[in-house]
Amino acid sequence: MADVKVYTGAYCGYCNAAKKLLQTAGIPFEEIGLDDKPELRQKLSEENGHYRTIPMIFVDGKFIGGFTDLQALQKQGRLLG
Repeated sequence: MADVKVYTGAYCGYCNAAKKLLQTAGIPFEEIGLDDKPELRQKLSEENGHYRTIPMIFVDGKFIGGFTDLQALQKQGRLLG
């Protein structure tokens, strides 16, 4: 099974939607909150093409994007639980 990490914020609707999508698909994931980790958020942004929004979703260490990217994978049938 893939190692999925979702970097989130406390009051982020797209973060909640991404978590719900993964849960519904039966895909386990690790959630890492960024509210109290501005240095980590900046580092992740710099390492991934200055992507600035959350959630930031990684599968097996590879950045796949945010909620809309995750949703696109699901619609393509490429999101497997």
